[in-house]
Amino acid sequence: MTSRTALLPLALLAISTPGLLQAQKPPIQITADLSEAPRKIYHAEVDIPVEPGPVSLTTPKWIPGNHRPTGPVDDITGVVFTANGKVLPWRRDDEDLYEFHVTVPEGVTTLHAHLDCIVTARVSDKLAVLEWEKLLLYPAKTPVKDIAIQPSVKVPAGWGIGTALTPTDGYDPQNPKGGLTHYAPTTVEQLEDSPVITGQYFHEFALAPEVTPKHYIDVVSDSPEDSKLRPALLVELNNLVRETGAAYNSRHYNVYHFLLTLSDVAGGEGLEHGQSSDNGVGEKGFSDPDHQLPESDLLSHEFTHSWNGKYRRPFNLYQDDFEKMQQGSLLWVYEGMTQYLGNVLAARSGLKSQAQYRDMLAFSAANLDYRPGREWRSTEDTAISASILRGGNPAWSNWKRGQDYYQEGELFWLDADTLIRQKTDNKKSLTDFLHIFLGKGGNTGPLIVTYNRDELIADLNQVLKYDWAAFIHEHIDNLNPRADLAGIERGGYKLVYTDKLSPSLRTMSSVYARYGVATNVWFSLGLRVDKEGSITDVRWGGPADKAKFFPGQKIIAINGNVFSSDALKTAIKEAKGTSEPIHFILQSDAFVTTADIDYHDGERYPSLVRVEGAPAYLDEITKPLAKSEPIPAEKKEQDSAE
Repeated sequence: MTSRTALLPLALLAISTPGLLQAQKPPIQITADLSEAPRKIYHAEVDIPVEPGPVSLTTPKWIPGNHRPTGPVDDITGVVFTANGKVLPWRRDDEDLYEFHVTVPEGVTTLHAHLDCIVTARVSDKLAVLEWEKLLLYPAKTPVKDIAIQPSVKVPAGWGIGTALTPTDGYDPQNPKGGLTHYAPTTVEQLEDSPVITGQYFHEFALAPEVTPKHYIDVVSDSPEDSKLRPALLVELNNLVRETGAAYNSRHYNVYHFLLTLSDVAGGEGLEHGQSSDNGVGEKGFSDPDHQLPESDLLSHEFTHSWNGKYRRPFNLYQDDFEKMQQGSLLWVYEGMTQYLGNVLAARSGLKSQAQYRDMLAFSAANLDYRPGREWRSTEDTAISASILRGGNPAWSNWKRGQDYYQEGELFWLDADTLIRQKTDNKKSLTDFLHIFLGKGGNTGPLIVTYNRDELIADLNQVLKYDWAAFIHEHIDNLNPRADLAGIERGGYKLVYTDKLSPSLRTMSSVYARYGVATNVWFSLGLRVDKEGSITDVRWGGPADKAKFFPGQKIIAINGNVFSSDALKTAIKEAKGTSEPIHFILQSDAFVTTADIDYHDGERYPSLVRVEGAPAYLDEITKPLAKSEPIPAEKKEQDSAE
């Protein structure tokens, strides 16, 4: 049996239609009550069809897209089961702590459950986000695609609701009234994949109206002016919708909703779903082109996941319930290719310029090239280990490596794209592969079609006959002490280091402290330093490491001057071409020490420079494929200023 034949049973697991499920068994009824969201607590009333006898119910553990077991079972509280008005005793499973056991009395056909969830993130006085694992309860050890469920959502008076779920009671997003809204039946698998945002300051905008299925962006914010998106941003999002059609030649949803929260309180997020995406940025994250730049690929990245990750999903990442471990060995495709395409689409649609794309690619590639941990850990291992690498401590993270399958995957797929272009005299590109791989089956509803490495190789070979198995093995499985820069170089550019920040990094450093100049001595001294002078990471084998610096120390003074970003930069400049080391006073715990770094090469910041005479594939890749709507002057002025 070939690998592709072995794949077919899972590949044909189309999600059953709610109507068919309804005919088989009455759906679970769940009402999510977010009316007390400002108090940081959600409620749910759940009615579950049952038969008399022992019943095992569960809440989700492995959340699709999170790549680790993040189900919030520890925050689920106030659990009470009743039948015919009588409270029933329950017991948690001794091994699977997500599972509840209840004995249903004779004559009972519906078990009622009440539960609460303590919510401390993605919520504020003015808005709330519901990812359904917070309130879901359903039969254990049952494929979630086979469990019918009908949701309702209750929100505070006057709040609007954004979701890809289908309302059944005439909900009007242009005139939200709050209260209770009922939605069409679906499955537990699809409900978990259909988040809800709600807020007092809510706006829904239709995007690219000529495109079907329909697309919308739903926005909630803490301040009324923030949810009124700029005209330029809406044009860019219109272009994004059109560009995905050209890039992927298919759509795998019945409707698509970008769900966007703008809040300094509710926290950030970027989580993909089949028919929507949950995106959270700071209050001013899209208020102007400068603030938008660090977030420029967020919406295009999560949108791309509707094709790559939700529709086409690695065979060992997809599981038929949320209790089984999701295996991550192919995340360099799921996330890595999405990282590449999300940035490319952001440039094609105008969310960032081609120059900004190159600046940010240079920074990402340089960080990977200065990641010593690649000497012992392969890219594939960062994917396999995803569930233990997420949320790690930044100390010595360059030696440990983190979720590098994102950025390593971006360089890998750029390498593949430029290779195809070069070997076909620019007659073919990765887009031809995407039409085959992501467009398989044509336009569909929200299905899950799995794949493995063999199918990936076969689809690539349809575009270009090449030893793709060896290509993947070399870049993904093998240890590579240096980053894969072949795609950049084949694309007509070269990674270099200069003594000045690129325009894009300069813009971001002026907007967000986390991009501050003090953190950008990585390519010189080999230090990441926050704005207070605390060392968050030290590059293994770099100048600071050789001087025995370590994460957790705080820089008190440099060359006799109290620490500041400017003092650090000045010391690096003054040491260039001299023999005098840079002198530091450091604090660690309750102790103060001195140390010297013997470094004399000046400031170093990554940038891409054009290689004259080489084909500019990088510029070809970031040109629009679809007919673009002109960007209003606001954006054009920003780009020309660069």
